[in-house]
Amino acid sequence: MATETHLHPQHLIFPLFVLDGSNIRSEIHSLPGIFRYSPEHLLAEIDSCMSLGITNFILFPAVDDKLKDQVATYSYASDNFYLQTARAIKQRFPECCLISDVAMDPYSSDGHDGLVRNGEIVNDDTLPILARMSVAQAEAGFDMLGPSDMMDGRIGYIRQALDEQGFTKTGILAYTAKYASAMYGPFRDALDSAPKSGDKKSYQMNPANKREALIEAELDAGEGADMLMVKPALHYLDVIHLLKENFDLPIAAYHVSGECAMLRAACNNGWLDFERAMPETLLSIRRAGADVILTYFAKEFAQRYPGGI
Repeated sequence: MATETHLHPQHLIFPLFVLDGSNIRSEIHSLPGIFRYSPEHLLAEIDSCMSLGITNFILFPAVDDKLKDQVATYSYASDNFYLQTARAIKQRFPECCLISDVAMDPYSSDGHDGLVRNGEIVNDDTLPILARMSVAQAEAGFDMLGPSDMMDGRIGYIRQALDEQGFTKTGILAYTAKYASAMYGPFRDALDSAPKSGDKKSYQMNPANKREALIEAELDAGEGADMLMVKPALHYLDVIHLLKENFDLPIAAYHVSGECAMLRAACNNGWLDFERAMPETLLSIRRAGADVILTYFAKEFAQRYPGGI
């Protein structure tokens, strides 16, 4: 009766990985229980999730190196399997909320979120590429776009491009406070998208900084973001709370691959009890102020707690 915080499957977003081909269901070795799917297996997985009450999905593409170049041309190509898969998902499951990933790194031969020139990330010249990618994704049927690149000014640039093409109802989930974290390793394994040189510290946030998140959030909100996200989640619960207390927009938190992998490993070794630790972990993120949580445990939570906790 006095419980302050509740968590329901409807509050969760399930990250999914798609690759080109057929009859592929490949487990990610550093993220046990999570797979890369070819489109037909992905549709089956979404069907299974929908029956459990998981209706929100964010989709990431694992792109073959031969399709990558310096300017991410394949990201908006008409034969892009990622865009074709999105169309198939929305045709079969029009009621689901399908969220994209907007960044150059899955398609870039350099492996960075932005355009690399002379060894440096060129912020402003990246924006037109992201905008063209965003319009292609909106055309494919994505309900919400997830700019994960952390380029300055990209939310406003993308919003303008979408509006000019008539996609005024396509939402933007801004990766507002995305930190240069050590917790992304399994995700990069899944997409084979690690930087070919250097790191991402010049455009992702310094883990030491909290007030900077307020600056980033004010910019994203002013440029037209519909939702603000903190990434990672567990290591940045204070930042989630800070944004929740200072902004009226919904706050999302990404319970990232490394955080999930650590918990899974501890449970697999018998050091923690998954049945207790998993829901407690997600509940802590919700309690900190997250309206929605992106987590690789979404399906397992829904299987165990269809009515929520």
